[in-house]
Amino acid sequence: MEKCAYLFAGQGSQYVGMGKDLYESFPESKAVFDKADKILGFSLSGLMFGGDPEMLKLTINSQPAILTASIAAFEAFRARNDIKPEFTAGLSLVEYSALVASGTLTFEVGIKLVRKRAEIMDEASRKYPGKMAAVLDLSPEKVQDICLKSGAEIANLNAPGQVVISGKAEAVTKAKELCEQAGAKRVIELDVSGGFHSSLMFEASAELKHFLDNTPFSSPVVPVVSNYTARPQYKISQVIENLTLQMYSSVKWEPSMRFMLGQGITKFFEFGPGKVLKGLMRRIDSSAQVVSIEKKEDISGR
Repeated sequence: MEKCAYLFAGQGSQYVGMGKDLYESFPESKAVFDKADKILGFSLSGLMFGGDPEMLKLTINSQPAILTASIAAFEAFRARNDIKPEFTAGLSLVEYSALVASGTLTFEVGIKLVRKRAEIMDEASRKYPGKMAAVLDLSPEKVQDICLKSGAEIANLNAPGQVVISGKAEAVTKAKELCEQAGAKRVIELDVSGGFHSSLMFEASAELKHFLDNTPFSSPVVPVVSNYTARPQYKISQVIENLTLQMYSSVKWEPSMRFMLGQGITKFFEFGPGKVLKGLMRRIDSSAQVVSIEKKEDISGR
């Protein structure tokens, strides 16, 4: 029998209009959007469906918006498909989406936590300004060597030929120059508001842990593969520790995918806006199948 896993897309994949057709087509999706609006106290759905793109891009809005869009797609899919995944995983922010899908967090608790995480990160970004850049076609070892020389840090190991660096603006700028000199195909500065997954977020992680320690978690029904360890989590204490460490540590996406592939997973369902994870998987293992679940036809057409 084919083994599958559920994946959730991360920040940066948001766009105005995302989730609107799900809201209009599936009662399960509508319920998710309505809950989000009620919990947050404003029309997140209105911002998502037809709001200002610059407002949607703000960390405090984009993070709960992506969680909501992802879970709206997930709930509509789950209601119509009896597929039991072996694992779930989410890239960076949407490890929280994976935790909701695994039964570790309720959506109501998850969106409050994600909004608080976004506020903490936003505050940290103002206190400790930084930036991020994607380095294409340069080995992780070479990028790490350049980070040691420049003061930048590795934020994401996304796929072969794609490493993201982070840190203070001047350190990332210096690292960008050194990576280009070392033969990187391109170094692309990311449209984000801070140096996430770097030591600039260390203080923020301590503040987040305070909220995590006071958050109601349940033991995962489906194991969530941690960004921090690239291994499944089975205990609530592991989840809290890894979410805390994830704030200022490298996201090990490629190792996470290789772990699941090594466990015999051959099919992945990617929930949420965009097809970023499908693109990364093509670089990691082109034989793996990734099915995008984002729009009405992805669900009703199955």
